[in-house]
Amino acid sequence: QVQLVESGGDLVQPGGSLKLSCAASGSNLIVNRMGWYRQAPGKERELVATIGSSGTTFYADSVKGRFTISRDNPKNTYLQMNSLKPEDTAVYYCNADVWSGIKWLNYWGKGTLVTVSA
Repeated sequence: QVQLVESGGDLVQPGGSLKLSCAASGSNLIVNRMGWYRQAPGKERELVATIGSSGTTFYADSVKGRFTISRDNPKNTYLQMNSLKPEDTAVYYCNADVWSGIKWLNYWGKGTLVTVSA
């Protein structure tokens, strides 16, 4: 059973920083792309950033230059968020492509809440 567990969400003031973590667990995991998505109240879930197994990254225009996605091993990913704005307030979800032995399957975490407010 594959699980993705996020942590690090909190209340932070505008201009502040926060680091989110995501850990994938399960037996004999082979993880390819990992990413972060977010969903603000009343809005659709949107892509924030992704990182491939080789380290290739992609960022949404809204977070370029402020957020950094990283991996310290194949099963963990992090999202360093700087210069936070109120519009960054959302539930942040971890996402990963995991090899099932037959094909790549996509998994989601349950999310962690980030609130940017004075």
